[in-house]
Amino acid sequence: MSRRRGVMSDQFKEELAKELGFYDTVQKEGWGGIRSRDAGNMVKRAIEIAEQQLANQQK
Repeated sequence: MSRRRGVMSDQFKEELAKELGFYDTVQKEGWGGIRSRDAGNMVKRAIEIAEQQLANQQK
């Protein structure tokens, strides 16, 4: 079974985890220790940031 390579950099994921308030869990337990809700919120926030960047590029 092949493992998928992540699209987000580790640094970006850490920044999102800090912003969303669960970075301490990542530090203690690793990424496998976060709740699925937190992972979903992280993806949602990453999409919001990407959409903002695209909108700014189109101006």
